[in-house]
Amino acid sequence: MSNFKTAESVSPMHPDKLCDQISDAILDAYLSADPDSRVAVEAVGGHGKVFVVGEVTLRKKLELEPIIKELVPSCEIEVRIVAQSPEIAQGVDTGGAGDQGIMVGYACNETPELLPLEVILSRKLNQHLYKQWPYDGKTQVTIQNKKIVSIVASFQNAKGSELKLATEHWLKNQSYAKNIKIHANPAGDWHQGGFDADTGLTGRKLVVDNYGPSVPIGGGCFSGKDPSKVDRSAAYMARKIAIDYLKKNNAEEVFCQLAYAIGYNQPLEATVKIDGRQVEVSGYNLSPSAIIEALNLKRPQYQKTAEYGHFGHNFAWE
Repeated sequence: MSNFKTAESVSPMHPDKLCDQISDAILDAYLSADPDSRVAVEAVGGHGKVFVVGEVTLRKKLELEPIIKELVPSCEIEVRIVAQSPEIAQGVDTGGAGDQGIMVGYACNETPELLPLEVILSRKLNQHLYKQWPYDGKTQVTIQNKKIVSIVASFQNAKGSELKLATEHWLKNQSYAKNIKIHANPAGDWHQGGFDADTGLTGRKLVVDNYGPSVPIGGGCFSGKDPSKVDRSAAYMARKIAIDYLKKNNAEEVFCQLAYAIGYNQPLEATVKIDGRQVEVSGYNLSPSAIIEALNLKRPQYQKTAEYGHFGHNFAWE
């Protein structure tokens, strides 16, 4: 039986990833100033301008322009930030979840990173090519029965012929089909990338940030959100639970699903599917405050998560 799977990865200079990094760099700055900061910041950028908007609760005012210019040196910057809504805050202040939502955690035994093979392959190829061309770029890997059958690689400022050679060099250490197809800069070589060519937006690469297109996601963005937002903290905990159950049961794959209601401190659902068999999660305190403490989520550490996905990098939740 044929079993095709495909996943993509984008470089840190991709416009959407730049916006994710801006949001998380700002979050890190606020957490450095006060670990109890409430932060929900999003960025949109493109064509010479970065617009940052969101809600922050912190008595101290921070200068955000230098943080943004570290990532995008030449751009006009506009910032619109207000305090967190008091109606949201009243539910969070008592230890409740900052919003309703569904969080999916996943782990499998296909790779040492406990992530799907196609996700790891597309990411590693992207990282390999980015070392040579540190610009805007994308990779996409299709596998059939765990062998690579086709690759797409598009990188700014790379000649297609050189990109193809670099991809072939990377392939020597991989398992691939005899008639593999490599599409290097299939639309032609290109030199205009990043914010010069396209707009970016925080949270637009959710599937890349999670587990690839073969695994469902809850839908919430991670970047720019402090850990009182269960979109982020409970998603990280769901990944940890999935890994724990995978190892404990010597399983092939585990899905963990958590669901919360705004203002409530316990999940409405906490289940795992172990190789298709569903059971309730037990042995974990899944209140937002307990998750934050267990995973040490109040420290600045998030800009790095916005580069190449939030899982498979030995972060504290793994």
